[in-house]
Amino acid sequence: MAFPGPLPGGIRPLAGNEAVILFKTVREDIQAVLARDPAARSTLEVIFCYPGLHALWFHRLAHLLWRRKLRFVARLLSHVSRFLTGIEIHPGAEIGKRFFVDHGSGVVIGETAEIGDDVLLYQGVVLGGTSVKKGKRHPTLGNKVVMGTGAVALGAIAIGDEARIGAGSVVVRPVPPGATVVGVPGRIMADHPAPLMNLEHGTLPDPVAEAIRFVLREQDKIDERVRALETAGGVTFFRDESEEKVVIQAVFSQGGGI
Repeated sequence: MAFPGPLPGGIRPLAGNEAVILFKTVREDIQAVLARDPAARSTLEVIFCYPGLHALWFHRLAHLLWRRKLRFVARLLSHVSRFLTGIEIHPGAEIGKRFFVDHGSGVVIGETAEIGDDVLLYQGVVLGGTSVKKGKRHPTLGNKVVMGTGAVALGAIAIGDEARIGAGSVVVRPVPPGATVVGVPGRIMADHPAPLMNLEHGTLPDPVAEAIRFVLREQDKIDERVRALETAGGVTFFRDESEEKVVIQAVFSQGGGI
């Protein structure tokens, strides 16, 4: 059953089933925040104090207007949302269920971005384009994707279900499902399913540090072989113990970062 009477500007009112779906979606959005943020203590707090949730609700309305060809009104609403929340979501972007932006200031989501269900984005995440041409030019995120603080995905690439993008990473190539990506440019460090709520970004691997540790290990092996050869030949072995080398070894011999 539809709501009676047309609205100003020729906007068609929501039908009864659409209103039910909208109410269910809003309830799921609130539950997603309560489930994923340990700082959320009550439904009332979530409704009034979470700009990520407000930006999502603004977007759901703006996207509805966008699909009904009310493009200027949709863009204006998204602009107001950006001013109020610090989160920029183009009304043309497609966003699935239970989407959550945590501490969302600086998040930017482009026009042709597509986001699946149960996706989690942190502060400063950008889903950007790399082309000025019309058509698909922004990333597609699968279900249960997690993107850490400051992570950037550029271009019409696909990021598979349950992939994790480490904080500060820049992704410019497709990511398979379940992979963990870190670094600039982003490199795949793990290719296995990961739990959605694994938020220990400090435990993510560092590809640069791994490369340096590998070089240090190989250098130690070469030093040992040279020492053995020089000892056999009666030559005094000289081992480089410069302060700079000692510092580098001390820093990168550890498994984690500072």
